[in-house]
Amino acid sequence: MAIHVSNMKELNKALQPVMMGMVNKKADRVYETLNYFLEDYYKEYDPSSYQRTKDFLYSAVKVDAHPYKGGVRACVYIDYDSLNSYRGVTGYQVAKWADEGLHGGMEVDHKPHVWQDTIDNTVNNGELLKLAVEYLKSHGISVRAA
Repeated sequence: MAIHVSNMKELNKALQPVMMGMVNKKADRVYETLNYFLEDYYKEYDPSSYQRTKDFLYSAVKVDAHPYKGGVRACVYIDYDSLNSYRGVTGYQVAKWADEGLHGGMEVDHKPHVWQDTIDNTVNNGELLKLAVEYLKSHGISVRAA
């Protein structure tokens, strides 16, 4: 079905549902990948000097797509404010260590970089661009990636 538009406001309104769906798909992929690396962070190291709460394991958050400043936005992040069971260290520091390949601030053999590995495996490798192009094509929008 063809949609006729006569100005940018009408074009934005016509594209909004497609963009919401596309942004949600991309956010789902980032969230899924982040959780994969959080699980990897936990499964390969068993601490002997502290007891795990697993708060960090379940700290990933995805906020569904919503209209934002003439476009669409979704968010995926580590909720370090929820990491309040760690003694003597902030949730932000826990998340920072995990992205530096540290466990509890300590050097270990298994060194995932939770956030950077997520970015490398979604954004930097072109996965999100590919997903966006496929999604738009599946909705009848002709797109080519350079």
